[in-house]
Amino acid sequence: MNSAATPATPAHIAERIVEAVLAQKLAPGARLGEQDLADNFAVSRTVVREALVQLQARGFVQVQARKGWFVVQPSADEARDAFSARRIIEAGILQEAGRPMQQVIGNLRRHIAHEQRAIEGADAATRAFLLADFHVCLAEQMGHRLLADTLRDLTARTTLAATLYQSSHSATQSCAEHEGIVQALEHGDTERAKQLLLEHIGTVERSLEFAPPAAPEGDAAGRLRAALSPIMRSASTAQER
Repeated sequence: MNSAATPATPAHIAERIVEAVLAQKLAPGARLGEQDLADNFAVSRTVVREALVQLQARGFVQVQARKGWFVVQPSADEARDAFSARRIIEAGILQEAGRPMQQVIGNLRRHIAHEQRAIEGADAATRAFLLADFHVCLAEQMGHRLLADTLRDLTARTTLAATLYQSSHSATQSCAEHEGIVQALEHGDTERAKQLLLEHIGTVERSLEFAPPAAPEGDAAGRLRAALSPIMRSASTAQER
């Protein structure tokens, strides 16, 4: 919970919710109670409502009359559209590769090392977050800050799809595919890196089973509180970004 001396802003609350989606801690269809969020962040419901309106504009939440706010449940068509948009953006990012890549490669390799440690450990949330965040990191390292913001939202949307439609794509496989992309970049083979990236996104998309899962049960407020706990990223990862 945030200190009363430093209240959370709507933008901070919105990003924490997106982070929870990327970490697969906040599932499609999860209820986002205004009072629960206000208690969690030690702010007023007005601040929470502003954050939710921001997320609604970004396509992450929806409001239902007399029921409240919920994380969206993307349809199969919406999921395919998000994957298609990612392919266009990420291929374009690699298309502009060609400047000195030594620092880029070093930072991406460190990111993959963090992925590998998370896979070996027991923190499923950190593992899921880092595997999704690789694509945002790639955009940032290639110097595309504005596209990185767009890609973060698109990656979160495809993460919701992967959660909703029970992706069978393993963390180990994803990490190995990330390694192949970086290796191709390290060898100066941009076309090969782009091919591997597109194959990776396509493999994740094909792993989805387009049938909705059963509705979650249990304590909604407790699940929300646990989902919004910060992702345990290492200090070195934060410094790199």
